[in-house]
Amino acid sequence: MLMASSSTFTHFLMVLLFLLAFGSIASLADARALFIFGDSLVDSGNNNYLTTTARADAPPYGIDYPTRRPTGRFSNGLNIPDLIGQKIGLSESPLPCLSPEFNGKKLLIGANFASAGVGILNDTGVQFVSQSAAKQPHHYFINTASVVTL
Repeated sequence: MLMASSSTFTHFLMVLLFLLAFGSIASLADARALFIFGDSLVDSGNNNYLTTTARADAPPYGIDYPTRRPTGRFSNGLNIPDLIGQKIGLSESPLPCLSPEFNGKKLLIGANFASAGVGILNDTGVQFVSQSAAKQPHHYFINTASVVTL
């Protein structure tokens, strides 16, 4: 009984800390760019531009998205970065860094570097013919650097 109570308290404390942290992030008036790294939970469509079987560019994905079309997000609508972006006042969600629409002005809003199937180890995601997190940033950095004009 004591263990269950301790576990419940720990979960409650974690949720409370998350809400407090999220509330303080959302109240920052100067926060205007969002840069996202991760896997399918936060991928907004980078895998649409990669040779991989981990794709979300066909129905039923996107059925609850504002356009009612698949976007490459592994959800039926908005994903976590979309919701955080709305909360901090971004005019739009950061584009996938591999998107042809991604340019220097869009970089001011932020960029999504997430890719479904990516993992820390080189062997992670090999069944998706994806890439490791160790190789992903370099590939995406080259693409992002090419859109920045000084």
